[in-house]
Amino acid sequence: MNIERRKFPTEFNVHEERRAYSAEFKAQVALAAIRGEKSHAELGMEFAIHPNQVSLWKQQMLNNVNKVFDDDREYYEIVAHIANNRHAKIGQLMAENDFLTRVLGR
Repeated sequence: MNIERRKFPTEFNVHEERRAYSAEFKAQVALAAIRGEKSHAELGMEFAIHPNQVSLWKQQMLNNVNKVFDDDREYYEIVAHIANNRHAKIGQLMAENDFLTRVLGR
């Protein structure tokens, strides 16, 4: 009989890095939990994560669902400001380059 042996906390690799889950994966798990077709334990087994993680991601999604419909004006203002700063820096560097080209006679 082939039985898989469980790892006990003393057998875990202490230096193992934490898993990093993508936002898409978290959303997929949270949506499955919100649907309610399976228990958190079943979803945990299906997605190979702890059931508490399923609960946490579900709560995060429910708490932040209003941000889906928020106005992104502030974000676009920040992006425009960064773009303007970069364009100004490019213009400055081009002027310096032209000046040095003329001075050095190349």
